[in-house]
Amino acid sequence: MTYESIVKNIDKMPPLSDVVRDIRALYAGGLENVNTAKLVKIIESDIMLSANILKTVNSPYYGLSQKISSISHAVMLSGVEKTYSLVLRYAMGLQLQIDTEIYGFNNVQFNEMCILQSSLMMQWYARVNIRDAHLLALLAFIMESGKIVIAGELMNSDYLEEYRKGFLACTNIQEYEKEFLGLTSYYVSAILFEHWNLEPMYTEILIALDSGQEDLDPKMQEYVNAVHVIRTAVNLKEVLTDISIDKACKIIEDDMHLNSEKFRAVAQKIREAYEQT
Repeated sequence: MTYESIVKNIDKMPPLSDVVRDIRALYAGGLENVNTAKLVKIIESDIMLSANILKTVNSPYYGLSQKISSISHAVMLSGVEKTYSLVLRYAMGLQLQIDTEIYGFNNVQFNEMCILQSSLMMQWYARVNIRDAHLLALLAFIMESGKIVIAGELMNSDYLEEYRKGFLACTNIQEYEKEFLGLTSYYVSAILFEHWNLEPMYTEILIALDSGQEDLDPKMQEYVNAVHVIRTAVNLKEVLTDISIDKACKIIEDDMHLNSEKFRAVAQKIREAYEQT
């Protein structure tokens, strides 16, 4: 498996669904101009999409305080930006239906991890910058897509078992990916997002995440640091453990020069809900 083969197979992927195309058209004029009635109608036209959105927003650590039973209610409480992230994540999942057991997580657990990452980003970063929180929460929800692409590539290779054993034994996921593949799964996610014409900033953030770039502008560096915080706290090795939360707090203090207590409080709250499930 090579970088070239990964790019070649991504280039062969079909565009996202017609539902996503129609919903993206609603958002073309800006969030403040989204017609929520039309948005609800389009979502409700896809039974599986509706079911997945309701299942996700009703997860105990997603941040909503009441049971949601209708798409209109979900859109009203979640907001149009979070709703878009749910639609996009579902559509991408349809295109990336690969078994994630290679990572020691089944598909349900992998998806749950992505929800945790997004929830943690939203609930923490809203206390830092509410406008940027929406942007980064969507990225957090889909940033692990590259791991699914890699898993799919490995399924068709002679390296599957070797990679699986190495991954389960490694202590640093990004270092192992670079050693074995020559690139990280976040770089693969960036290529995938570019193929599907998603927000260009997401591609920039993920490429910068593990590249060691030192000439980023302050806002981009802030975004990269925030994503690094989330993937440190919640990942395929550690899901909101004491150690992973401490490491994330250190990044907040040392690299972002922010007080980490708000993050720690949010992380503990989400962990309690996660452990109860």
